[in-house]
Amino acid sequence: MPPLAPAIAASPNAGDVRIHTAVRAHSTPHEEGATAIELSDVNVSYGSNHVLHDVSMEIAEKQVTAFIGPSGCGKSTLLRCLNRMNDLIDGTRVTGTIKVAGQDLYARDTDVIDVRRRIGMVFQKSNPFPKSVYENVVYGLRIVGIRDRITLDEACERSLRAAALWDEVKDRLHESGLSLSGGQQQRLCIARAIAVEPEIVLMDEPCSALDPIATLKIEELIYQLKERYTIVTVTHNLQQAARVSDMTAFFWLGKLIEYGKTPELFTRPGQKLTEDYITGRFG
Repeated sequence: MPPLAPAIAASPNAGDVRIHTAVRAHSTPHEEGATAIELSDVNVSYGSNHVLHDVSMEIAEKQVTAFIGPSGCGKSTLLRCLNRMNDLIDGTRVTGTIKVAGQDLYARDTDVIDVRRRIGMVFQKSNPFPKSVYENVVYGLRIVGIRDRITLDEACERSLRAAALWDEVKDRLHESGLSLSGGQQQRLCIARAIAVEPEIVLMDEPCSALDPIATLKIEELIYQLKERYTIVTVTHNLQQAARVSDMTAFFWLGKLIEYGKTPELFTRPGQKLTEDYITGRFG
């Protein structure tokens, strides 16, 4: 694990910062990284409920970007837009542009199945299938038609090693994935997500149901995985965001309020709303 980010602190100029609820016109990632995801004027509605307002930002590749904010602020909704999971909810309307490697995810000719292969997802509650550990990991490969046993075996071992789970389950590959502990099940779901070699991994509160030891293992894993994948995570745990992310985006009432390098956002927030949230005045 890297050194911990600076402790959360209030801005020294807190009294001089006015509350701004308007979204910054355009937010850019860490200048050292190429752009993996580009969002421009993204709006999302569930029926008549307008939940995301004009979100524009760039997410850098092979970095960890955290979405933070109070419950109901739209961060999970935005995360699900990144691999079109919101398509599964009736009445959802998405406008604006979301591009990955220059491809518009919502263009008419976009293959949604391919989008979800390129952009994997790990959910809040671990959801292993009622299958063996092995079959859980290779499930996505079988779906796309891979049947060669050697290829599947290699993918299984590679993915479990990448998820820091191989040594714990290598003698249990044919036991049910449901027999694993909660933390192991979540790492199994991460192994399943990366087995198809996605470009991006989305994580929606991946540690919320885990104990502190299992949480630490997932956080260490996230830090290791960013060497190969772009990771976007939603978390209510501000200390976790400070520990694992390179960039942090703060949302409030469906609006992107502030987006920047994590140490700077936590120690020198540019918006009064951000400062109030990270110092516990609300949320």
